[in-house]
Amino acid sequence: MKKLIILFIIMFSFFSKGNAEYRQLATDFSFMSVDGIPINLADYKNKVIVVVNVASKCGFTNQYEGLQTLWSDYKNKGLVVIGVPSNNFRQEPGNNKEIKDFCETTFGIDFPITEKQSVIGTKAHPFFLWAKNNHGSSAIPKWNFHKIIIGKSGKVVETFTSITKPTSKKFISTIEKEIKN
Repeated sequence: MKKLIILFIIMFSFFSKGNAEYRQLATDFSFMSVDGIPINLADYKNKVIVVVNVASKCGFTNQYEGLQTLWSDYKNKGLVVIGVPSNNFRQEPGNNKEIKDFCETTFGIDFPITEKQSVIGTKAHPFFLWAKNNHGSSAIPKWNFHKIIIGKSGKVVETFTSITKPTSKKFISTIEKEIKN
């Protein structure tokens, strides 16, 4: 019985959303855009922010289209979409100019895209380390097009794996709920 209890404790610790102390908020972080211009999340206080690690050579790359639709439909309602190119999964070989050109010409992307970043491990961008520390393992990208939703409070509200499309009912419902808060 004791072994069973220990097994349950270990098993459920992987689903933990962390201690959520939030000594910092998402709005305390910034990225550099593919154009070399700072993207300060503080500029998006009281908005809902979707941060997505993206890649141009991934089976989920067509989600760029859904992210652009999401951005177009909700940017005037208080939503910000930020794409964070990453080669952690060896599917974003391009440099910043190539990434920008690909996004603009292939998908007509006009939401903010950062310079290429690491999103996992100890060398991950501080935003991703913060998300992991405050929301737990579900905030760690397991693959490209992992989505982290930051509420108006500046805290992680929900995360979605690559499988969830940005135009899915569940994803849109979460966005609309947070915009109304």
